[in-house]
Amino acid sequence: MKSFISIPAIFLLLLTVADVVAQPAEKKVVVTGVRFSYPLLEKWIAAYKIANPNSNVVIETRTTTDPAKYDLLIEAYEPDAQTKNAREYLYLGRYALLPVANANSAFASEFGEKGLTSELIKQIYFNDIYADKKKQKEVNSPFTIYTRLQKAGAPITFAKYYGYEQANIKGKAISGADEHLVKALLKDSTGISYNVPGLLFDLKTRRPLSGLTIIPIDADDNGKVSGDERFYDNLDTVLEKIESGELKNVPVEFLHLSIAKNSTNDEALKFLQWVAANGQAALSEYGFLKLDSKRLQAEKAKFDVAVN
Repeated sequence: MKSFISIPAIFLLLLTVADVVAQPAEKKVVVTGVRFSYPLLEKWIAAYKIANPNSNVVIETRTTTDPAKYDLLIEAYEPDAQTKNAREYLYLGRYALLPVANANSAFASEFGEKGLTSELIKQIYFNDIYADKKKQKEVNSPFTIYTRLQKAGAPITFAKYYGYEQANIKGKAISGADEHLVKALLKDSTGISYNVPGLLFDLKTRRPLSGLTIIPIDADDNGKVSGDERFYDNLDTVLEKIESGELKNVPVEFLHLSIAKNSTNDEALKFLQWVAANGQAALSEYGFLKLDSKRLQAEKAKFDVAVN
């Protein structure tokens, strides 16, 4: 028996095909990179989708390596010269790093009040074969440092600020992302580490996460921690203090998005431009620091070109 499609059915099929062809095609944009930026990225992507309903920007999670193919890379440390030559960079915000301990630890009890000077931070967190052991201060509380195993923005920035390399950080190096350091701390009553505010605070209540004590630092580098340097009970206060530019002993680094110079994905460039124009408003919500106005205008100007 011969099969056939009726004339009305063919007509409806043609109408459906024509309607599909008439719809603007989605062009997928894949973003990957440092995982502590993902909540911020998700906020941007959702807002971009509202403004551009046919957009399809997705995050592909970084594991031990980046995905095989991606359009945009968000990263938290300064790239080397060779990498920079192949990509265009949008510096879109900054992040800070703070020392932190398990709230039930003896370390939190000892240093949660008196805080850490720069010399104590170097003594506690870093291996330094040139350090004068006679000048080191006695630390009575037991502690276990947790740090990142893989090359990553947070440990690179933390070490660089104090004159070291990531490999010089003491302690247990664990695989995974920066949020895994927080999980390790919460499980170990001797645990201490360092991390970004966005992972140390509850983003809704703006208070430190239950089970963590953020350790005050000697913010004016005068060798002691005074009362006005203990301001870590509120995330917005912390960001305001750091953005003032007056604090010392707080490592700060840029967060940036980049695109390959030979990229043919116009939608990726459009999303990057949208972030340049609209991304600052969400930074503090997720624990990041804004750019100063002069730097922001310079970054916008780099991508102020027409895109078809």
